Amino acid sequence: MGIILKQSFFNTLIIFLGFGVGGINVLFLYTHFLHEDYFGLITFLLSAANIILPLLVFGMQHTIVKFYSSYKTKMEQDGFLTTTLILPLFIIIPLAFAGAFIYETLANWISMENPIIKKYTYLIFLLAIFMGYFEVFYSWTKVQLNSVFGNFVKEIFPRICTTFLLFAVFFKLLSNEQFIYGVVIVYGISTVIMMLYAFYVYKPTFKFALPSNLKEIITFSLYIIVAGSASGVLLEIDKFMIPQMEQIAQVAYYSVGIYIASVIGIPTRAMLQITSPITAKDMNENNIVEVEKLYKQTSINLLVIGGLFFLLINLNIADLYALINKPEFTKGIWVVMIISLSKLMELALGTGNAVLLNSKYYKIFFYLSLAMAVSVIFLNKWLIDLIGINGAAIATLIVVVFYSVAKIIYLKSKLKIQPFNLNTIKLSLIISAIFGVFYFWNFNFHPIINIGLKGVLISVLYFLLINKLQISKDINGFVSKYISKNE
Repeated sequence: MGIILKQSFFNTLIIFLGFGVGGINVLFLYTHFLHEDYFGLITFLLSAANIILPLLVFGMQHTIVKFYSSYKTKMEQDGFLTTTLILPLFIIIPLAFAGAFIYETLANWISMENPIIKKYTYLIFLLAIFMGYFEVFYSWTKVQLNSVFGNFVKEIFPRICTTFLLFAVFFKLLSNEQFIYGVVIVYGISTVIMMLYAFYVYKPTFKFALPSNLKEIITFSLYIIVAGSASGVLLEIDKFMIPQMEQIAQVAYYSVGIYIASVIGIPTRAMLQITSPITAKDMNENNIVEVEKLYKQTSINLLVIGGLFFLLINLNIADLYALINKPEFTKGIWVVMIISLSKLMELALGTGNAVLLNSKYYKIFFYLSLAMAVSVIFLNKWLIDLIGINGAAIATLIVVVFYSVAKIIYLKSKLKIQPFNLNTIKLSLIISAIFGVFYFWNFNFHPIINIGLKGVLISVLYFLLINKLQISKDINGFVSKYISKNE
């Protein structure tokens, strides 16, 4: 776990910094500097782009991770990487021409409930291209076990740029409309930076030579396009569907709640940047022992860290919203709790998705993802209409829990591996007990002081119990090593 923990540590710091900057943007700058409709609009555009992203780049970001380690010579690797850059163009160019012919009809349909969307519809396609090729070049560096810089460009650079853009709106240097275009330009610049860095890390001799396993690559990519789009639907469809059924400002309230809850997913995003290519390599070598070891380690480690975040966020949520000081945004408080639970379920999977995706059973990922997408669309349609944005959050929780359990059961039946042990039960009891103790315990000071006091008490008690019960050898060892260095 050496290289995993080292890069995961730096990736976690980067993602935390990115979330810190993003938190300032979402919780304070967006809510006070930008009109609610434009806050909802930029959220909608980015979500829609994420949904079509896998289709435009033909799933190449996952294809690189799965197949790169199977090529042993530089010539094979160079031919493969060149192919991954060219194949998406066979989708992007025809779709661009087709989109030009039906643009008016498409724009009218998307903007039916919120006309503000219409003039910006084409930006969805442009954003998807920028974001898609960014992921392709990022995967290029990840297979070289070099994920930190790319993580910086992905998590911090666009958020810092967005901060400047929001201040430009505040000082009336930019209009709300110009801000939207500014964000798109930022994503374009991020992609160029990632491309240059990918070539710096590993510059192939560009030669379009079809890989010998082209059929296998295309088959995998076709499944991943649908599976990736379906996964994108799970992550983004709520923010796409809410404007079709509610005022677009509701997306802004929902997005703040989602953003706060997303902090719990930081450990997953950090660790999986490096564990995914390692899992792919182990699967290519049929090293199931190492796969299972990593599967179990990541599950408990992610749950330990994510469990603390879950407690800190949900036990301080009233004070956090008091700091935002925008009463209308408190509509998203229950969104935070509901989505937080879904994030814990995702953490429990550990490297499960990577194992499934890089195994010979990857096709089941397609069927599960497709069923998941259909389910969440149906549930969103029903629950948003019934209880608004809380319904969207409940739909996500139901689908995440059901299909996470399905993946765990499937991996157990096919590979005879599963991520849980007795420590998982102990950890669940610790999280539940601390939540029960502190949920009704409130201080009556300034919100910042309240958050600080409660946060310290929760953290100290949590880590005392984690250490006493030896929940995670990796985390206990990491903490002990850090303490011994500072004695």
